[in-house]
Amino acid sequence: MSLKVVPIRHTKKDLQEYVKFGIDLYKGNPCFVPPLIFDDVDTLTPSKNPAFDFCEAQSFMAYRDGKPVGRITAIVNGLLNEKTGRKEARFGFVDFIDDPEVADLLFATAEQWARDKGMTEMIGPMGFSDMDHEGMLIEGFDEMGTMATIYNYPYYQAHVERLGYVKDTDWVEYRIKVPDKVPDKMARIAEIVLKKYNLRIVKYTSAKKIKAEYGEALFELINETYAGLYGYSALTKRQIEYYIDIYLGLLRLDYVCLVVDADDKLIGVGIAIPSLSQALRKSGGKLFPFGWYHLLKALKRPNPVVDLMLIAVSPEYQSKGVNSLFFYDLIGVFNRNGAKVAETNLELEGNQSVQSQWEYFERRQHRRRRAFRKKL
Repeated sequence: MSLKVVPIRHTKKDLQEYVKFGIDLYKGNPCFVPPLIFDDVDTLTPSKNPAFDFCEAQSFMAYRDGKPVGRITAIVNGLLNEKTGRKEARFGFVDFIDDPEVADLLFATAEQWARDKGMTEMIGPMGFSDMDHEGMLIEGFDEMGTMATIYNYPYYQAHVERLGYVKDTDWVEYRIKVPDKVPDKMARIAEIVLKKYNLRIVKYTSAKKIKAEYGEALFELINETYAGLYGYSALTKRQIEYYIDIYLGLLRLDYVCLVVDADDKLIGVGIAIPSLSQALRKSGGKLFPFGWYHLLKALKRPNPVVDLMLIAVSPEYQSKGVNSLFFYDLIGVFNRNGAKVAETNLELEGNQSVQSQWEYFERRQHRRRRAFRKKL
């Protein structure tokens, strides 16, 4: 049988085929949560995604006798490499059937593209920035995925390790029981922190107003908070404008908690969202004809699962109990909306300051993801 890998053109038609392959491969899998097709297509389109201002990327598809059997995107983030001094390429959006010939040719093609760009290392799975999915699932294959994370088959790890990739870092995730009320100790800490540092919790009911007053500050705070984390690529002004337009209008604003100081400067943000996992599964990654209905229903009606998307606190206020303010505000919101469990986003396995915040809750660590590295 004939196997070949070809570069994908940046056309809507070709990129839709590329994205749909990553959905079709998991047909019937009860834990896979598909992305929105248009969102991934836009991410991979240079004219749409401002990350292409400083990134180069090439997507490849593997075909056997004309049928798609694998995909991979190779990325060079020039801005990050300039900052770190490394010659590092990334692989992402990777999916393939359980076949060593397919995996070998896919990765060999992506690696050669990276060498041709002068790169000496390959890491992944990673995207253009932290706003994209990252980390290969290596534990928790029987757990429902989330909209913010990758789901992949267990055989992926064996193939990438066979090809010479080794662990670079791991992330863990937790499933947390939402308590009936704010734990007493956490409530006391929150009240002390508010008074001691003269802080305020700010809530919004208007997406237009939150965009105007704190949209840019929110993403600048994320840059400041995450600057030292693994593989973090600081968002540029154009990226910030792009994500403000895309995401802030979609949030349920009662699930957003902003913390400001006496001068109304943003010093902390916590963002959650009612889980869209089941809605995305019903939509199959499509908004039309009925995907939008499932997503709107998941956002607006009582939802037993909430996704904790991100927490960011200004470095000068870290380790001062500010994190307690987000739960002080949001636990009541979760209960009023029928949330019983919360899913955390990715946390670096060694980040004890983040994981310690869960000590007040009944929880279990249920998924683990890995970034791999290989010398080229």
